[in-house]
Amino acid sequence: MSNVVIIGASHAAAEAISNLRRGGWQGDITLIGEEDSLPYQRPPLSKAYFSQDVSAEKLLIKNEAFYEKAEVRVLMPCRAISIDRASKTVVLDNGEYVQYSKLILATGTRARKLAVEGGDLPNVKYLRTKDDVDRIKETLAAGAKLLVIGAGYIGLELAASAVKQSIATTVLEVQDRVLERVTSPVVSEFYQALHAEHGVDIRLSTGLKRFFEEDGKTYGELEDGEHIEFDCAVVGIGVIPNVELAEEAGLACENGILVNLFTQTDDPDIYAVGDCSNHLNKFYGEMVRLESVPNAMGQAKTAALSICGEDEEYNQLPWFWSDQYDVKLQTAGLMQGYDELSVDGNVEDKKFTVSYFKEHRLIAMDAINSPAAFMKAKKAIFNS
Repeated sequence: MSNVVIIGASHAAAEAISNLRRGGWQGDITLIGEEDSLPYQRPPLSKAYFSQDVSAEKLLIKNEAFYEKAEVRVLMPCRAISIDRASKTVVLDNGEYVQYSKLILATGTRARKLAVEGGDLPNVKYLRTKDDVDRIKETLAAGAKLLVIGAGYIGLELAASAVKQSIATTVLEVQDRVLERVTSPVVSEFYQALHAEHGVDIRLSTGLKRFFEEDGKTYGELEDGEHIEFDCAVVGIGVIPNVELAEEAGLACENGILVNLFTQTDDPDIYAVGDCSNHLNKFYGEMVRLESVPNAMGQAKTAALSICGEDEEYNQLPWFWSDQYDVKLQTAGLMQGYDELSVDGNVEDKKFTVSYFKEHRLIAMDAINSPAAFMKAKKAIFNS
C-alpha cells in the first residue's frame, strides 16, 4: 500500500493532509510530530494564547475527528531520526521504521539561541511552541517584570500582549531600530512610538552581555554595565531551519531545504514545505525561505497536488501580518532592495501605507490598518 509520510505536525501538515484526500489520494497517510499535540496555529502564541484569550483547544487547526475521518496514522510525540532514501524508510526515536512512497518534510524552524553567560538559567526562555508559552506564563503575573531580547515580530507581539496584562516590559534590540530586517525606518519609527505610548521600555543599539542571579533575583547585564532585573526573559533573535534530517539524507540544503517549483527536493519522492523550505520565488527571481503561514499552506497544497498527479507550480506572492494593540500590519511582497518609497495616509491616525519601489516598479507594501490598500497591492504586485 502506498504511504505518504509527513514529518512535522504543523500548519503545512494539516493543509497537506486535507489536500491529499481532496485530491483523491487513496493510500495511507502517516503524520509524525515531536509535540504531544495535533497541528495547531502558531501565530496566536505570542498574542491571544499568551493573553489567555484563546484556549489550547481553539488553537487546533483541525480537530481529532478530521484525522480520524481522513484515516491518518498519527505518531506523536515521537521524532524522526533518519531517512533511508534507498529503502524509503523513516527511522523513529522509538525504534519504529515507517515505509513511505512519498515523503513531505515540514520540519519548520527552531529558535536561535543567545550565546551568553547565564543563557541556561531556568527563567531565560524561548517562544516557539504552545508548551513554551505555558512555561513563560507560569513565571509572569500582573506586576511581574519581562525582559524581551530582540525587537522582531515575535518580541514586539509578546511585549504588546504583556503590557496589556500589566506586566512591566523591557525590550532590548542590538540594531538601531525595531523590525530592522523586515521593514523601512518609517514603519520602525511608528512601532517604536506605538510601544512607548503603551509603556514598553525599548532599548535600541543595546547588547546583552550576560544573565546572572544575585540575592534570589535574576538580572540581565547590558554591554554598558547596566543591570535590568526580570522575572522572565524571552529571547527572540531569529530562527534556524531544521534541515538536519534532509542533510543527513544527502538532500541539497542552503538556508533551508532546496526545492523546485513543485516543492520537490532533488529526490523526486521527497518534498519540503513551509519554513524549512527554500524555493525560487518567481516574483523576485531569487531563492527565498519564508517564515509565514500563507507560504506553508500554499506549498503544502502544491506538494499534495503533485503527489496526486496534478502538477501545479507554486506561484504565490509572499505576504505576512502582525497584530499589536489595536494595529494590524499587513505586508504584501518583499521590500528588500527597494530604492524608493512613498507614504500614503496619516501616520498619527495609525492608518497609512508604505509602498516600496525598485526601478519604479511596486515590489511591496506595508499596510497599517488599511486592509483594502493591502488587497489592492497584492493584486498589483502579482500582476506586475
